[in-house]
Amino acid sequence: MNTTDPAKRVVRARRIQFAYPTGSLDRHYVDGDLVMSHVIAYLSATFPEGEDFFVRSVRRFADEITDPELKSQVRGFIGQEVTHGREHRALNERLQQMGYPTRRADRTTRRRLEGYERLFSPLTCLAITAALEHFTAVFAETLLSDERAQTLLGTTEVRSMLLWHAIEESEHRAVAFDVYRAVGGSERRRIWAMRGIELSFFTAIVVNSTLSLLGDRATYNPIRLVRSLAAIPRSPFLTRSVQRRVAAYTEPGFHPDDSDNTALLEHWTAELFGEHGTLTDHLR
Repeated sequence: MNTTDPAKRVVRARRIQFAYPTGSLDRHYVDGDLVMSHVIAYLSATFPEGEDFFVRSVRRFADEITDPELKSQVRGFIGQEVTHGREHRALNERLQQMGYPTRRADRTTRRRLEGYERLFSPLTCLAITAALEHFTAVFAETLLSDERAQTLLGTTEVRSMLLWHAIEESEHRAVAFDVYRAVGGSERRRIWAMRGIELSFFTAIVVNSTLSLLGDRATYNPIRLVRSLAAIPRSPFLTRSVQRRVAAYTEPGFHPDDSDNTALLEHWTAELFGEHGTLTDHLR
């Protein structure tokens, strides 16, 4: 159970597993949308290496944490992220079979993150992790709170997996941030890390999703492509509210828990993992 005080929230990994048998997903599995199917496939492809980078960045400072609540949350954070990476690898293999270049995107992500570790200090890598965790938490809570976002994913196993992932990202959204602050990370470094990551993050999505689309025969249907591109500005993940939440990170004094997600987590934890939860049969 989560407490109402985010600083004392229990963060624990769930033993869970999803399956994507052949033929279980439509080619364009995000509500038939061409572009969004490629965008989500690319983002999924970045998670395994991304989660490993997050774990390494936080683990380097684990011995410096003295607060017992935060030490416990770090253990839960690591357990959750390791599980996320494993489950996204399984999804990515299924997407690769469907024609999405997830293996290539995985390799590109690994090289980029290894480059960060060569170029930047461990503290800056931790600041990068905290910034990227903010992105994932904002998008996760958008999925959990906006019915339009949930509708895009239909009733597939992908929807189930992303809802589970969204809950856990929302649970541990402040852990890397709090570790960064606890080990003396400055506001200046934190804000500049976000400004750099914001540019590279969206650039990577556009470039890699475009490369993915070029390998899809449906992209060359001009009517379908134009309709899909025209729908992007109306995406629930690009609303002004979402943009404001992302931008709030660069304000001095920001903290992830400035936005209360307690009720959201309580609702979805009961919905998915309560007595009659829809994902209890996925727990091991």
